[in-house]
Amino acid sequence: MSKEVVVCFGPGPLFKGGIQNYNTSLALALDKRGDCEVHIVSWTQQYPAIIPREFVDKSSKSDLLQGSGVQVHYVTNYNNPLTWRETVQKIKSLGASKVVIQWSIALQGLPLYFIAKALRGHCEVIFDVHFVQQKEHSAIDKVLTKWALGKADTILVHALKTFEELKNVFPNKAFHLTEVGDRGKNTVIKLFHPIYDLFKPQADLDIEALKQQWGLKKNVFLFFGFIRRYKGLDQAIQAFAKVRAQRDDVSLVIAGESFWNTLDQSKWSTRFKQIIFGWAKRILLNKKDDEREDQPLEWIQKLGIEKDCYVVNRFIGNEEVPPFFQVSDAVLLFYRTATPSGIESLSYNFALPLLATNVGHFPETITDGFNGYLAKDGDIEDMAKVMMKFLDQPIDRNNVKEKTAMMSWERYADTIMHA
Repeated sequence: MSKEVVVCFGPGPLFKGGIQNYNTSLALALDKRGDCEVHIVSWTQQYPAIIPREFVDKSSKSDLLQGSGVQVHYVTNYNNPLTWRETVQKIKSLGASKVVIQWSIALQGLPLYFIAKALRGHCEVIFDVHFVQQKEHSAIDKVLTKWALGKADTILVHALKTFEELKNVFPNKAFHLTEVGDRGKNTVIKLFHPIYDLFKPQADLDIEALKQQWGLKKNVFLFFGFIRRYKGLDQAIQAFAKVRAQRDDVSLVIAGESFWNTLDQSKWSTRFKQIIFGWAKRILLNKKDDEREDQPLEWIQKLGIEKDCYVVNRFIGNEEVPPFFQVSDAVLLFYRTATPSGIESLSYNFALPLLATNVGHFPETITDGFNGYLAKDGDIEDMAKVMMKFLDQPIDRNNVKEKTAMMSWERYADTIMHA
């Protein structure tokens, strides 16, 4: 029996970040079904060339697709429209019945509009929407979002909040909302962010020895992932300092790359990109939305808690990920805005409780007192109280497992295939 061909369009394993992890995980889940021939059709460059940032993963050594039947094709260059047409031709040549396009930033709206429009009628065009409203958004984002998502046959969302944002962008569309995968006109399938299983706990890890090596105390809080303003690291550090003033058995681990500090600042090419990108941002963004000058790690020195923090301020390669979660007791997600988070999903993979702000979708996935605790938005005192509450009333990790039992990649893939 011939297999159904499915294309996962998005960043391939050569790239950094959560969307790459997500796209790769989805491809693997579809491949494991056994009835799909799965291809990743990837960007070669995801963004305008002027953006002063390194997006390629130069740290990881392991092959996330090893042992699978997933095939990868690096085709699409944001800056070269000829490759957009090449992308369409590639997907058509594969004979795909479905193409699942990762939508995570409106900036990619023009090439994705072109690709989706050209593929409609040849296969089912599914947009997997991580969020509609950008955390850092420009004046033209709504236009680009409308263009691209308007060409979808089916839209996947991970939270009701995202669906509400979608309705705001398309006020005149009568969406058909489902959670089981049935298709109709303007179908939106409300699912979830599946639990990442790319990173397995290291069975032979000596946790106590590692804690001693990193200078950690009994109770460890973790901030993991790209450092962005919306993720509220500055708030997490200030809240931790208040906890540290009351307890001497706590440590804070911060592991992740400063999002806008990945290139060699001494190179003329970096300086040129910074200038051009700065002009573009001043035109398109409100000044308050430009986060390039943010330095949240400076709060550690300001508050005099250097000895209580273990900081790894760089991209964490695939092989290095598990130990950070295995030495930790809870993950801090004191975000300013939130859509379904890859860090949240990664934390669930290690059955770690979450301490988060009550913003975005977090109240949908975190039941206060069961699989985590919720703090008031923007209230550092309340964040500290939540951390103290966790220390006094720890969350049972079995609760975390129970809460996420239905959030599997297998179920997600089955819904896409409407099995």
